[in-house]
Amino acid sequence: MKEPIVSIKQVTKTFQTKENTVTALEQINLSVEEGDFVSIIGGSGCGKSTLLRIIGGLETSYQGEVLVEGKPVSGPSRKTGFIFQDHRLLPWLTVRENIRFSLPIEQKTDDDWIEENLNLVGLTGFEDAYPRQLSGGMAQRVAIARALANKPKLLLLDEPFGALDAITKVHLQEQLLRIWKQEQITMIIVTHDIDEAVYLGNHVVVMTPHPGRIKRIQTVDLGTPRLRTGPQFTQVRDKIYHDFFEETTLPFVYTI
Repeated sequence: MKEPIVSIKQVTKTFQTKENTVTALEQINLSVEEGDFVSIIGGSGCGKSTLLRIIGGLETSYQGEVLVEGKPVSGPSRKTGFIFQDHRLLPWLTVRENIRFSLPIEQKTDDDWIEENLNLVGLTGFEDAYPRQLSGGMAQRVAIARALANKPKLLLLDEPFGALDAITKVHLQEQLLRIWKQEQITMIIVTHDIDEAVYLGNHVVVMTPHPGRIKRIQTVDLGTPRLRTGPQFTQVRDKIYHDFFEETTLPFVYTI
């Protein structure tokens, strides 16, 4: 049997406050196969962003085990790209130089590679623009190009479209799906938008709040091309809406 690209075993994460200890995640078990697009959804404070940070090596203090490509995660890696809600571009650098800054030394002079990744996100012609000259959606596309330029096997996205208007969000969702299919990168996105989770993911992980546990995993098959309407989309979306109003929590040990 092929080893999953991400394997999470018995992960619990606690935070210490002045008053007490807060459990953010409790007994998380999850496997993600190579090539999957997994959406993680839950209310505020359910620990979904914390889980993503653990997978990406940005948070290393927890109980349990997290493996990426069979190896324990001990910190950030170029094989794992991370995209945040804020694009985090360096304002004093052009689009081209923002991407160059993130590349390993042996690739920093490869302008063709930078151009190729800008073309992948539809930004050819904006190489010399500064972040202040870009719309929010364009800046986020630069952030995606910057992450892809490092040839990651795994791309983690923490509410990347949460600050964008509805039309821009739809366009970027379409681009992200195109990149996923074209580049065959495993993607995990955290979102609070149920429609976004269902449309993008071929698996949706539903989290419970306080502490964060996996309540259920819903497999999604919207066919090709994917549609935002129709009985398949509506059925899956309704199941997930129902999860947020159920009082009964289902067992929370899952493997995709």
